[in-house]
Amino acid sequence: MLKIDNLHVAVGGAEIIKGLTLDVPAGEVHAIMGPNGSGKSTLSYTIAGRDGYEASDGAVTLEGANVLDLDPDQRAANGLFLSFQHPMEIPGVQTMTFIRTALNAQRKARGEDEISAADFIKLIREKAKLVGLNDAKLKRPFNVGFSGGEKKRMEMLQMAMFEPRFAIMDETDSGLDIDALKMVGEVVNTLRGPDRGFLVITHYQRLLEYIKPDHVHVLAGGKIVKSGGAELAAELEKSGYDQFIEAA
Repeated sequence: MLKIDNLHVAVGGAEIIKGLTLDVPAGEVHAIMGPNGSGKSTLSYTIAGRDGYEASDGAVTLEGANVLDLDPDQRAANGLFLSFQHPMEIPGVQTMTFIRTALNAQRKARGEDEISAADFIKLIREKAKLVGLNDAKLKRPFNVGFSGGEKKRMEMLQMAMFEPRFAIMDETDSGLDIDALKMVGEVVNTLRGPDRGFLVITHYQRLLEYIKPDHVHVLAGGKIVKSGGAELAAELEKSGYDQFIEAA
């Protein structure tokens, strides 16, 4: 589904991703773990199309289409979703207005009818209950005055609303308490299916206790240096990353 082939990415003149190759088939959840500075966020930003994060070599394809040739909005319309480590605030724009506009823009790009106001309100209230956000939060400016945990809940609300074909979660567990971690796991597990894939980027095993990955990969020095099953996350929790940093 998502295939990364010999990807090289330089940021600010320094090469961060150095020939990374990874294949995430449809229906699977893959986790990427690694130390600070290993290139985890750079990888997610490059796939999503953030300015300043452009590949110098290699390819990233989603269901056969090279996403690196597409603008960020086209990548989103094709079903690619990125949950940010540090979600932004948008003062003056109501949360429901922002999400409905984004959802309808994606639907329009795919040649689908826009969702009606009544259907949208019904849907967003249903999904908001899943992530633990009340109506008052939905009526506030997007992420303004939200705690770190509430912003992550908002990220999960967007993912539940958009139902992407492939979701990248960039350290979504950062700063979350146990209840919020369970919520993230519930959203992901609700969306898991044979036609959808996930790439979960994290430092720690704790999120993976709620989202059981099919495969775990260690990223160090800009490359995947080891891959294994879910048990690899437990091994990393005990032994740390030093051995992989030295090898890289």
